[in-house]
Amino acid sequence: MTNKRMWTIIPTMNFRTLVIAIIFLSIFAMGLQFSMDTDSWWHLRTGELIVEQGAVPTTDSFSYTRSAEPWHYPSNAWLSELQLFFIYDNFGPGGLNLWVAALVTLAFMFIFLSMSGSPLLKAFVLVLAVTVSGVYWASRPYMLSFVLAAAFLWILEDHRWGRKNRLIWLPLLMILWVNSHPGYAIGFLLLGVYLFDAGARWVAARFWGSRKKLSTVQYNLKPLAIATLGAAIAATVNPAGLAVFTFPFETLSIGVLQDAISEWQSPNFHSLPMQPFAWLLLMLLGVLGAARRPLALIDFLLVAGFAYMGLLAARNIPLFALVAPVVLTRHAEPWLQELRQTLRLKPPRTLKMAKWQPWLNTAFIAVVTLFVLARAAMVYTQDANDQVLATRAPVTAVSYIQREQPPGRLFNSYNWGGYLVWALRNYPVYIDGRTDLYADELLAEWLDTISAKAGWQDTLDKWDVRLVLIEPNWPLAQLLVTEGWQLLYEDEQAVLYGR
Repeated sequence: MTNKRMWTIIPTMNFRTLVIAIIFLSIFAMGLQFSMDTDSWWHLRTGELIVEQGAVPTTDSFSYTRSAEPWHYPSNAWLSELQLFFIYDNFGPGGLNLWVAALVTLAFMFIFLSMSGSPLLKAFVLVLAVTVSGVYWASRPYMLSFVLAAAFLWILEDHRWGRKNRLIWLPLLMILWVNSHPGYAIGFLLLGVYLFDAGARWVAARFWGSRKKLSTVQYNLKPLAIATLGAAIAATVNPAGLAVFTFPFETLSIGVLQDAISEWQSPNFHSLPMQPFAWLLLMLLGVLGAARRPLALIDFLLVAGFAYMGLLAARNIPLFALVAPVVLTRHAEPWLQELRQTLRLKPPRTLKMAKWQPWLNTAFIAVVTLFVLARAAMVYTQDANDQVLATRAPVTAVSYIQREQPPGRLFNSYNWGGYLVWALRNYPVYIDGRTDLYADELLAEWLDTISAKAGWQDTLDKWDVRLVLIEPNWPLAQLLVTEGWQLLYEDEQAVLYGR
């Protein structure tokens, strides 16, 4: 069958519905993963603590190194941590896996609504973007930032193109965001990009354009400025008040993050999971180069800004995966139309559907739905989640500690700190994933200690450490036995020493 013939037999109406259904069923299936990482556990413990105390904690009670010190994070994430704990408490880790898949699907629904072009173009680009963003899906509060960033982008795009004005929702969404995750700063970044673009167009119209054009630009600029101001006021509606504006910068100012924690480092493109990011970026650059449509300032700011963030820290890659499809399809669709004309392909036309065709499409969607349900069942069971957890956390070593109750303070691996906060209630941790709390001083001290650098014994003595639970291959594990420490427990994943 020739390409020309294929373009003419597609029944547009029914085909479009079929493609959209398959897109979102596929996205939900891709989101069905084992989503619990070690940081998920300290978020769950925080949610549980909020329920127990009936208040948002403001000081640390999980570690001995920062005990009773001010802890700001819960003021910015208490709502999502309550949500995480409620789901886990009622539906277990499988419920959180479904929660993550639902949030991923919702985020890309907003992006789909913001994209241009045919259903097939949207489907291709969207699936690639979903693959790109999948590197950092987890049962953690930043999934709310992922969804709300997509919602902000959808609302701002609709306003920019005059499709519908939903700007009034931005302050309301900001109240939700500022109580769910410190990533609310992304919302202000998006607002700043669109506000800067509108301001630049106002300046151009004011000095070089017509009065009619100036009036049109002012009509777009004023409500956007009001919405930004409203979002700034809304951001103070949280337990920390105005102090909330300093919290995101506390984490970004920690230098050790870039040196020692992979999600804050630049992406390693030798790793296969990181390569889809490069593919999407190169595809976007190729389309922008081939398309004849001029690159608008706002498209440049979106692409350059979020690509830079993704190249700077791998945890920002999912944000680029939200922005890129909107700009890519906007420029790809006109280019594809020109290509179709060059190849003399007739545009698709609506054909009368055969009586059996809706039944066939419904049957096909039903089969895909059954596949998705089977995938959901696989990631929902407790046994399956326990098996995955055993590969990510020192489950058997923790069982030994729970059973034997060896006395003393515990020095632990950073990678396992969050799980220990949840599983070992009687053993405060030395460190965990709350980098904003520990900051450079303690993170650097931990790095020097596990690397067995000069003075590591002094650190353990300073904190009166009696137990050490770390990975077997770390330098510290090799030296402890030579310094009089006793091996209490050992497996392929963890070693526990005591003195």
